[in-house]
Amino acid sequence: MPTPVTPESVEALSAGLLATGYLPGESTALVSYLAAQLGKPILVEGPAGVGKTQLAKALAQYTGRELVRLQCYEGLDESKALYEWNYRKQLLRIQAEGRDESGWSTVQDDIFGEEFLLTRPLLQAISSEQPVVLLIDEIDKTDQEFEAMLLEILSDFQVSIPELGTVTASSQPIVLLTSNNSRELTEALKRRCLYLWLDYPELEHELEIVKLHTPELPDAVGRRLVEIVQLVRDLDIKKPPSIAESIDWARALLLLGATDIDAETFKNTMSIIVKHRTDLDVVSERVGVKLTPGLAS
Repeated sequence: MPTPVTPESVEALSAGLLATGYLPGESTALVSYLAAQLGKPILVEGPAGVGKTQLAKALAQYTGRELVRLQCYEGLDESKALYEWNYRKQLLRIQAEGRDESGWSTVQDDIFGEEFLLTRPLLQAISSEQPVVLLIDEIDKTDQEFEAMLLEILSDFQVSIPELGTVTASSQPIVLLTSNNSRELTEALKRRCLYLWLDYPELEHELEIVKLHTPELPDAVGRRLVEIVQLVRDLDIKKPPSIAESIDWARALLLLGATDIDAETFKNTMSIIVKHRTDLDVVSERVGVKLTPGLAS
C-alpha cells in the first residue's frame, strides 16, 4: 500500500488527478483540495455520467488510499451499510457455552464482542487503520431516515454501536457523496458537506478529456466526435451520452481506423453513445442526417 499523500495546493491536487487520467475543472480541484485539508465531506451533484464516481476513484488513486464504496439503492438499511451481528456465530457460541445458568451469564457479554461484528462499508471506513476514501454513491436513491443515520459519521467521523460503544476514526477519511439530483436532500446533510456541482463539460474541456484517453486519435476526428456528442445531448432523449461513453466511442473509432465521422460511420457506431431504441431513431433522424453530404442543414 503506497504512503498516503496530502495535497499541498490546489495545483498539486489538480496535477495529481490528471496523472490518474482524470481532468478536473477549477471548481473540482478547489473543492477537493479544501475537503482534504478541512476534513469535510463533499456532496457531488449532477446528471448521470459526468464523472462524479470517477472523481472518488481518482482521489483514492492519487492520495494512495483504499477506496471504500457504498452503492446506495432504495431500501438500503443500517445492516447493509453500517454493521450487523453475526447471528449464526453468536448462536454457536451460546450453544457451546450456555448450557447452564452460570455459563449463560458469561456468554451473554461475550457474544457482543468485535469478533461477532460484521462490518459494512461505513464502519469499515471508520475503523480502518489506514486512511481511506469513502464513496457513498447515489445517496439520492435512499430515504431521509438513511440520511439521518449518516449525520454522526459526516460530522464526527464516528459510529455509535449500542452493545460496544463509540468507534471513532483513527485516521480521517476523505468522504464523497454523489447524487444524480433525483430528489432533494435534507438541509442537515447538506450543512455538513462542501458542495460541488458537476455538469457536462464544455466542448474544449471534453475534447481534452477524450484526447487524454485516446492521444493517438486524429485531432479532426476527436473534435468532430465531441461536437456530435454535444449535439446528441441537446436532443430530448432518455439518456444523454456520458463522458465515459464519449471515450468509449473514441477508442472504437481509433480501433476501426476512422479518419472522419461520416453518416455511415456514425450509423454503424452510434449505439456506443445511444442506449435506448427510441433514442436511436431520434438521433439518427436529427443528427445522422446532418452528416450526409447534400442533406446537411
